[in-house]
Amino acid sequence: MSKSPIGIVVVVLAVLFPSAAPGRGFGLPSPLGVVRSTFARLLPFGGLHRGHHGHVRSVARRQHNVRYAMSPQSSAGGLRGDNLLTDPAERVQIAAAAALAGWHGGQLRGADAWWSHGHGGYGWVGPLFWPFAYDDIYGYTIFGDRIAFWDYGYADIYAGIFGPYGHDDLDGYMAQPPRARRHGRLPTLAQFCGDDSREIAGVPIDQIQQAIQPSDAQRAALDELATASIQAAQIIRASCPTQTALTAPARLAAMGQRIEAMIKAELALQPPLEKLYDLLDDAQKARLDALGEDRRKTTATNRTRGASAQGCPAAQPAALQWPADEIDARLHPNETQRAAFEVLQDASARAFDMLNDVCRPDDAITVPARLAALDRRLDAMQQAVRLVDDALEDLFATLGDEQKAQFEAIGPKRSA
Repeated sequence: MSKSPIGIVVVVLAVLFPSAAPGRGFGLPSPLGVVRSTFARLLPFGGLHRGHHGHVRSVARRQHNVRYAMSPQSSAGGLRGDNLLTDPAERVQIAAAAALAGWHGGQLRGADAWWSHGHGGYGWVGPLFWPFAYDDIYGYTIFGDRIAFWDYGYADIYAGIFGPYGHDDLDGYMAQPPRARRHGRLPTLAQFCGDDSREIAGVPIDQIQQAIQPSDAQRAALDELATASIQAAQIIRASCPTQTALTAPARLAAMGQRIEAMIKAELALQPPLEKLYDLLDDAQKARLDALGEDRRKTTATNRTRGASAQGCPAAQPAALQWPADEIDARLHPNETQRAAFEVLQDASARAFDMLNDVCRPDDAITVPARLAALDRRLDAMQQAVRLVDDALEDLFATLGDEQKAQFEAIGPKRSA
């Protein structure tokens, strides 16, 4: 299986597409056409986790047909050239498909998947937090995307505490050949974290170049940004988990490591990006700042132009309320443990408020302003995760093995 972005889409589409295959007397559609037409039919934006007409079922037996439809010989021009993974709406849908492919056997069981984002995406795909981290950094900084990056927040911390996946659910994401064949419906982490950093890094650089038409001096600065982009992609790739996090403290630790890698990647991009921007004349800056608006006119992103991004709700959504009654019924905590639970609950509430203080600013209309907003958000997320993780570690130190097992069962059992 390819480790390129095409490989990701092939496996995800194999989960969901009942009839994407060519070769039966019909013309061969382009990869982008297959993706968009099928997502439009099966996955209306935000509809994957809100579906009310039955289950999302695995159709792994049709993998051969989908693989052929997405094979290199049928993808002239390249998937990235068609902006599939540079469109945040498409990334949201792919992440949603991958997140649910391994959850309860790939089926929705009459209820929403509780750890979803507001626009239908998912921050946790099996054991992986923030599957399209690099794309989301550039997506907001350069293109001002209203979704994807800013959908990440407290809901993901909550999902780290009460992980939605059981052990069996997670097994397929970590599988390697030949074991992976038994989990053919699942995209493995190797496919989400493949060694394609140069290909990924080249996409925004190409689009920036087209927008600004650089002079020789500006081209040198753009080359520096290109080198930094490869470095940033490699930093994020290296943060992919190599083993399954089976406990809440381990998930929060993995989440913190992923955010730390994103901060390092952003810091690698900041100097060359600001240097390039300072070299541009006013007309070039205007074209670069407006690049995202131009793209939204020609991509699926315009489906969500009117939607708010982070939202910053005044109160936690009902799905993210602390399950105190269930904790009491399952764990029967003593007074010391109950006090530790209260500390964790208080830390979670403080994390929610902390992230609410750093919402997407509506006045960040230039590339430097968006980069600064992104930096503040990642810093706030890192602090929020550390705050909760410290309280979570203290709690787990007071629990016995059976209590820990009962705690870990809360998330998966909520949606079974």
